[in-house]
Amino acid sequence: MAVSQLISTISDHIVLIILWLLYFFVHSLFASLQFKQLILQYYPRIMPWYRLIFNFLSILLLLPPVFVMFLFPGDVVWQWSGNWRNLANILTLMAVAGFLWSLRSYDNAEFLGTRQLKESRVDITEEGSLKLSVLHRYVRHPWYALALVLIWTRDMNTSFLISAILISLYLIIGSRLEEGKLIAFHGDQYRMYRKYVAALIPLPWRVLSKEKAVEIQNFGKKNDAVKK
Repeated sequence: MAVSQLISTISDHIVLIILWLLYFFVHSLFASLQFKQLILQYYPRIMPWYRLIFNFLSILLLLPPVFVMFLFPGDVVWQWSGNWRNLANILTLMAVAGFLWSLRSYDNAEFLGTRQLKESRVDITEEGSLKLSVLHRYVRHPWYALALVLIWTRDMNTSFLISAILISLYLIIGSRLEEGKLIAFHGDQYRMYRKYVAALIPLPWRVLSKEKAVEIQNFGKKNDAVKK
């Protein structure tokens, strides 16, 4: 590889890294309670629109790093082949199916932001009561876990590998930040749940039974009743 071509390749990867870091920063900033509190304090009229704006920016800012990733793929790092490719594709399909199936357990209007807008909601609470779906009995962050499966079951070129590493680190760090918010909303109820279930990788000895999941959810309802 010529020196000029090497420099160009390195520059492309640096741009890719910068774009991902910019995306992570903005996404984390808008998701933080502190930033939401500032918006609520100074621009309360924006709050009913906040979730919609957050989702729009999340998609919009995702386009530049994805564009650069595909425009400058770099060298092939590895490719799945034979039975490993079959296994990778099966895991990918299972992850997609798991994601689609899990949508039944979420308040999609709340997630998209249409409910907040319809109700003209001016607050920073988005979580409601703690709901534990079937997948939540195996990992505390099902969507993050499924995203990791989708990422690491694909063939890798240089740009995709860099992106996969950065996204994986962000999901790990982001899961910790998200748990700070969940504890702020749910307190001891979430702390209890966290003791029984692993964060991102299912562990056989940390699986929540259906009965225990109901018990934890009822614990939250009891606490709400006491506060009232």
